[in-house]
Amino acid sequence: MDKLEQTELEQRVKGMRIAVLMGGPGSERPVSLASGAGVASALRSLGAEVSEVDVHGADFELRGDVELAFNVIHGTFGEDGQLQRILDARGVPYTGEGAKGSELAIDKIATKRRLLEHGVATPEFEVLCGDAKPGLALPYVLKAPCEGSSVGVYIVRAEREVEAALAGVKQYAKEILVEAFVNGRELTVGILGDIALPVVEICPKEGFYDFQNKYPFLNPKAAGADHWCPAPLDPAVALEVQSLALAAHRALGLEVYSRVDVLLDVNSGPVVLEINTIPGMTQVSLLPEAAAAVGISYTALCARIINLSMRRFKLK
Repeated sequence: MDKLEQTELEQRVKGMRIAVLMGGPGSERPVSLASGAGVASALRSLGAEVSEVDVHGADFELRGDVELAFNVIHGTFGEDGQLQRILDARGVPYTGEGAKGSELAIDKIATKRRLLEHGVATPEFEVLCGDAKPGLALPYVLKAPCEGSSVGVYIVRAEREVEAALAGVKQYAKEILVEAFVNGRELTVGILGDIALPVVEICPKEGFYDFQNKYPFLNPKAAGADHWCPAPLDPAVALEVQSLALAAHRALGLEVYSRVDVLLDVNSGPVVLEINTIPGMTQVSLLPEAAAAVGISYTALCARIINLSMRRFKLK
């Protein structure tokens, strides 16, 4: 997209009455508030009339003249279809995917099954219910299926760690995803419409890329992580990772934007872990970083998300 076309997209935002929905009732609330503050500031700089709405549940209020809700509620309520169904019922257009796409992508188990149906590589997995124990060989990863930002994720390397990890995940979910551990490079790819952005490589300074390392501004004691964008990959490998991420986005029927998390095993190649349909928009978030690498500023990224979202509503 050239600068003239980008300017036209930004001009469309000027004068729009936009409600930025942030916060939410879930575990990612503080991250969402940070994302919302950034988006609201960017939209105001483009000339939009912005109202910031701190959402705690389904009874949130919007101004009657709102033309668009910009949704930056990560995880529970905002990313799982609940908010989308409420806005659909109210007749308010919103950014991001619709209810069905959101429900599918937030569910790591349903996502992995859909990826397999479409031939998109993903690590071996099983699903536990009740008091069932993992059958996969160690090491493996236990995950709460419908949480984001690595909430409810435990890497289990030894038998003595199993019970504590299971108990930890059960704080967030009754059904547990058990995924074979892949010892590889942590990558992520932002998708805007039908375009894959440059690959970002994530190198945690300690442990793995958990909630604390993702958002060190929320916990100054966290080690944090280094990001490399574009990732230092052979061009052919980078293209393979981007193609895989785009295939995952399409496998779920997504139309607007997402961020696809990938692990690159040096022996078996890239595999998709999960897909985020409301990726972070904070000062340290990966989607804005990838967009900036190809000359798309934070404000321009917000304008593109709005344009892609409005196009989805027009095509419904």
